[in-house]
Amino acid sequence: MFTRLCYWLLKILGWQIEGGLPALKKYIVIVAPHTSNWDFIIGVLARGALNTRIHFLGKHQLFIPPWGWFFRAIGGSPVDRRKNNNLVDSAVQLFESKPDYKLALAPEGTRSPVKRWKCGFYHIANKAGVPIVPVGLDFSRRTVVIHTPLQPSGDIAQDMGEILHFYRSIKGRHPKVIPDYAPDAKH
Repeated sequence: MFTRLCYWLLKILGWQIEGGLPALKKYIVIVAPHTSNWDFIIGVLARGALNTRIHFLGKHQLFIPPWGWFFRAIGGSPVDRRKNNNLVDSAVQLFESKPDYKLALAPEGTRSPVKRWKCGFYHIANKAGVPIVPVGLDFSRRTVVIHTPLQPSGDIAQDMGEILHFYRSIKGRHPKVIPDYAPDAKH
């Protein structure tokens, strides 16, 4: 019933889904560009229409009353960005401890324009040995575009080049240039 409702709501809003999620038990979905609050709504509706439980991380302010219970119920976990957390290792542990775990992240980490993407998602996927599924929210075509999974090779420059190439054709609600990525030596 929920799947039909989500599919119907997407259709009423004029959205369609292009492609499909892989038939795998574990993967990371990266959703970009993240330019408006509508991204979350469209993403949750698409996830519901695809009948797949995908967890997500969100800023801790979303998880306080009165709405905290709702975000947890739909698969969210709070992240306090003011603290120096080791999110990569924590996420890898989730993948290792759960037989069926999918995680969605926004590589920008914010709706504001950024010059470089954070690449924690890449490090999580590489350490956990899970593929990355790029998903674009193309507001110009009102289409959720699901790309083929990419298994990280360990060569971040090559893999990120392929990922960013996919996103260059995707137009967010508030179009912006798809940035480069920020390689970091922490992981």
